[in-house]
Amino acid sequence: MLSPEQAESLELLLEVGRLLSSKLELSELLRTIMELAARVVNAETASLLLVDEKTNELYFDVALGLPPDVAKIRLKMGQGICGAVAAKNKPLIINDVRKDPRWTQKVDKESGFVTRSILAAPVALKGRCIGVVEAINHKDGEFSFKDLRVFEAFASQAAVAIENARLFASLQEEKFKLSTVFEEMKDAALLTDEQGRVLLANPAARLLLGEDAGSLADAVRGYALSPSIEEITRGEGLVRFEAVREQPKKLVLAGASSVVRDLAGGQASGKVRGRVVLFRDVTEEKHEEGLKRSFLSLISHKLKTPLASVTGYSQLLITDLSSKPGTEFTVKALRTIEAQGQKLTGLVEKLLNYTILERIDDTEFSRKPFEVDNAVKEAVDGLGAFLSERKAVAEVRPSGLRALGDQTLVRDALKNLIENGAKFAAGPDNKVAVWAERRGADVEIHVRDSGPGIPPEEHARVFARFHQVEASFTGQTEGWGLGLSFVKKVIEKLGGSVRLQSAPGAGSTFTVSLPAAD
Repeated sequence: MLSPEQAESLELLLEVGRLLSSKLELSELLRTIMELAARVVNAETASLLLVDEKTNELYFDVALGLPPDVAKIRLKMGQGICGAVAAKNKPLIINDVRKDPRWTQKVDKESGFVTRSILAAPVALKGRCIGVVEAINHKDGEFSFKDLRVFEAFASQAAVAIENARLFASLQEEKFKLSTVFEEMKDAALLTDEQGRVLLANPAARLLLGEDAGSLADAVRGYALSPSIEEITRGEGLVRFEAVREQPKKLVLAGASSVVRDLAGGQASGKVRGRVVLFRDVTEEKHEEGLKRSFLSLISHKLKTPLASVTGYSQLLITDLSSKPGTEFTVKALRTIEAQGQKLTGLVEKLLNYTILERIDDTEFSRKPFEVDNAVKEAVDGLGAFLSERKAVAEVRPSGLRALGDQTLVRDALKNLIENGAKFAAGPDNKVAVWAERRGADVEIHVRDSGPGIPPEEHARVFARFHQVEASFTGQTEGWGLGLSFVKKVIEKLGGSVRLQSAPGAGSTFTVSLPAAD
């Protein structure tokens, strides 16, 4: 049977618990804690000091009835009565503070308040002190052991409430950040549940798909999808897709879908809970890309006929005039016209080959076993005249290896690399080394030149269409800047890769990697 005093204390703590659990705004909660702290032990006033985790110091967050300047006071762990409570994580009753050597009059002097007695308890969570709550000056005399027990229970409730409020504030802040990013994204974004029902859609997504899309399937109804909606919604990893709507106006969307999983063991490897779908309007990009391809293809075809006439008639005129006296200058001019015509014809052929390559689907590429040495030999033989003109030598080391791919396309890719190597080589010792070696499940074909090298900032861009390293560095600007782009596209379509190793003044080594045939 509880005594009237015990029943009153219990009822008060229950009321305190209800009040504290109803507060989630941290600043409001801390003020409520102070008001209740004075009430539960019948004190004149109360204060709350929190631990600054960065400096491991105590600072006044709330001090009822005390001036704002008190907030500037900081206590080190072990300093003063509150510092001792925090350091030892144990409560203290001091009914005559002037007799306690830990007492400091600093706060009283700055506030004008007179402190007689203090009841202080640590605000601890899972054994970690996060602050100290203190009741100051018992209204009816001295703090008792019963007050201490009640105050400890109150401090425990306050610790849980503070932690909950901090977690709530942290969640609110993260929610605000995510909401801001989600709403301000230029790309469209959808969040769906595991059945594909739309849970969230940002303004960009609502603009493209409409306001009433209840599911991902509804959102893309009327679009031609690649891959299908089933593959997108059931895929386990990242699924890239393209959606095309023809009517009433053509719209092309490109995007990716990835799963959202439960956290298991700190990693997202649990049950699938939904999907995040990101996409954007690429209609104009696709249109421009089509125009570029059409234009380049048209230009290539239109130039071939007049160039054939220029070079063909140049050769006929050279043959006809070479035996006639007094035509030396004319023959020399014709030879220049023929040489430049041949060079331009070669550039047009490269442009035409590139535009054709872009139109071919990956599945149309032949991937058959071929002799690497044969592809290298054909590439070098095809550049005989060019290498002779450049006074360059291709040093080939036979390998006897076989790879999977299209021998003709690999030959053309190697021709581009060898041609580039000879074109950019510096000094009289113009050599391009070509060799192949087995590396795991792949065959690697290396083409190394003795040129000026390529600066690090250019490495990622040299494979882009129409990109050329500055003439001031390489010493030449011939070509379309399509050679390396052609190499990369061919090798990747054959299931391989190409990489570059280079540094200024140290030459360049391009490595083509293809699956080994055995």
